[in-house]
Parts: sequence; structure tokens; C-alpha cells
Amino acid sequence: VRVDLEARGDYQRDYVDGKAVRDSSGFKGQFLNLRVKGRITPHWAYDFRHRLNQTNFDSNFFDATDWLFIDYSPNERWTLSGGKQVVAIGGWEYDRAPIDLYFCSEFWNQVPCYAWGASVMHKCGSDALTFQFCQSPFQGYYKGADLYAYNLVWTGRHGVWSPLWSANMVEWAQGRFINYIALGNAFDLGPKLRVEFDLMNRAAGHQRFLLSDWSVMGEMACRPCRAVNVFAHASYDHNSSHTDADLLVRDGTAITRVGAGVEFYPVRKFDIRLHAYYCYSWGTNTNPEAIMRDRQHLAAVGITWKVKVFDR
Repeated sequence: VRVDLEARGDYQRDYVDGKAVRDSSGFKGQFLNLRVKGRITPHWAYDFRHRLNQTNFDSNFFDATDWLFIDYSPNERWTLSGGKQVVAIGGWEYDRAPIDLYFCSEFWNQVPCYAWGASVMHKCGSDALTFQFCQSPFQGYYKGADLYAYNLVWTGRHGVWSPLWSANMVEWAQGRFINYIALGNAFDLGPKLRVEFDLMNRAAGHQRFLLSDWSVMGEMACRPCRAVNVFAHASYDHNSSHTDADLLVRDGTAITRVGAGVEFYPVRKFDIRLHAYYCYSWGTNTNPEAIMRDRQHLAAVGITWKVKVFDR
């Protein structure tokens, strides 16, 4: 069994059209995570991550639980899993832990990415294929709804290229589905340079299938030495589908974000990270709860630490 505690705090400044956004400026405690994982037998394992700083809505403890699942692996090729899991959607931006991300696409900022369900994974060499049946991430949008999602994900490693692709059918309203095709691609160009490029297409009934509702995300990270990581990140979210099926990137949205940052690891044997970043967004975002806004400047400095509390 292993118990970890993760935390991150930032001092950030947020300006929209030259005016400071007071609610999102100043000192902010971003994350406080408790993670417990371990192995019961050679075939059974478990993993649990809980956000200690997140509100439990309607007195439901599991609202603040990112995941809580148990795995059964009868052999090296097959794994069955059940519990609260990450909704299996492709893309490297989506796949990374939120504590390790600073500014992302509007899709990433809006998607509810954890749900109860079950999955089966088959490994073959460096490739893995996973099918997941779970609650729809949009179930919380409707009181008393009973919505589901069906997800198929392929991951692998082929030379410098690591794909993370998915095909998803997600119920966004009772009996109505939206399809995701997410093509995540990472390229490790030597030990010091990594490039990620994600393309996602979203489509529902009564709209053009390709490139009417889509997002593209990309990042380049360079580690000139052990203690320093420099990165640049960009994203573009677009929806001209003229439908209301996409509850995350709303119809009429066309918004871009670009930025860069640096990470510094001051202690060799411990996971302590200092960071600083800046990003700028422009365009139209029709989501009434938009995270990215037109002519938005966001800058921050902060510290992240991940402490191993117990390891047996």
C-alpha cells in the first residue's frame, strides 16, 4: 500500500479586456489530493484519489472523489475494472493530471471527466485497447437523469510516437447521443523534447459530422537539464454546428488560447516544483459559464509538492 498527499498553490492575476477579475486573482489553493493505491494479491489491485479541497454537493462524499476502483488481472493481457473511473476519452491534454496542468482548452475546462462504470482492457505488446461502459459525464446536468457513455480507447508506443485515440458515444440527453473522435499524439524526440498534438471532432444528429464542432490542442516541452522544464501550449475550440448537443463547447464558440511557462525542480530526491506561466485568450465563447474569455490575460507563479506519506 502507498499513501500520497499532493498539493498546489498559486498566486495569479486574471485580466479580461484590461480589467482585473477579482474572484480569480490573488493567492489560490488549487489542489489538495489524497491518493491511496496498492495491491491485495498478485491479481487484485486498487486505486483511490480524493480532493480534500473540493465541495461535496448534496452531502455526497463521492462528488470530491476523482476515482475509486478495483482491478482484476487474471493474466498479463487482461484487466477488468469497476468503480469510479476517469471517463475514457482520448487526447494527451485530457489524460494528464489536473495538478500538472496550468491552462487548457475550453473543452478540458468544462468536461466532467470522472464517472462510475466498468471497463475491460486487453494488452498486446506495447498496445492496449480498453472498452468502458459508464455513466454519462452529463448526468449531473439533469436532475434524476439516467444517462450512459460507451468508450473505446487505444493507447500504444511505436518508436517516438505514442497514440492515445478514442471513439466515444456519450448520451447528452435522454436517448440522444453525441460522438467524440479524439486523436491524441505524442512524440518523444529524444530525452529532452516532447511534442503533443490532439485533435477532437464532436458530432450529433442533424449536423455535419466532420469539423463543425471540434478542438485542437498542442504542447511542446523541452527539458534542457534535470531541474528545468520549459513549455508552450496552444488550443482552439470551435463549434458552428447550429445544434445544442454540445454542452461543453457551445454553438457559436470560436476561441483561441496560447501561452508558455517554466517549471523548476529544486530538490533532486523529492517531487517539489516551482512554476510560472502566462497565457492569452481571444475570440468568442458562448458558454454562460465560460472559463476562457475574449482578450483575457492570465499569469501565475506557484509551487506544487507531492509527498509520499506511507509506502509499505
